[in-house]
Amino acid sequence: MITIRRSFGGGIGMLAAVTMAAAQQPAAAAPPSPPLTVSKVFSHDTVKGCSAAAALATTTEYIVSCSNRTGPGVVEVHLKETDVLYILDGAATFVTGGTVQGLKADNPLQPRGTGIDGGETHHLVKGDVVVVPAGQPHWFKEVPASVSYYVVKVVKP
Repeated sequence: MITIRRSFGGGIGMLAAVTMAAAQQPAAAAPPSPPLTVSKVFSHDTVKGCSAAAALATTTEYIVSCSNRTGPGVVEVHLKETDVLYILDGAATFVTGGTVQGLKADNPLQPRGTGIDGGETHHLVKGDVVVVPAGQPHWFKEVPASVSYYVVKVVKP
């Protein structure tokens, strides 16, 4: 059974803070490819349960990747990407919404933080699906052992 959990929250105060923050561009990443015009299959041998991070498809419209965490992350806010996560294995405490603490906007479209005040806490386990709308803070606050998951990022123009 798949559990779909949605959370909507404000990001307006955080957006204002990002707008005022001085921005530096991160190291250049490989440019995205155009959207696929034919289907692409990633075999189980390629994916291997997402035990290691891997970019599967990176285009101008979406990004599909595997991720594996063995500890907490930083607070993330993707101003132009909606994240859809499918938990494959493990467990984590995941926080969505709220107000970002320790905000840093080295990349103005991908600000980061050190914590979240007032967000909604979710205990994620195998089979859970989380949809995080663009602009909403989210955070892998606790990862007791490890958590493996697929991420589909839908990119806004």
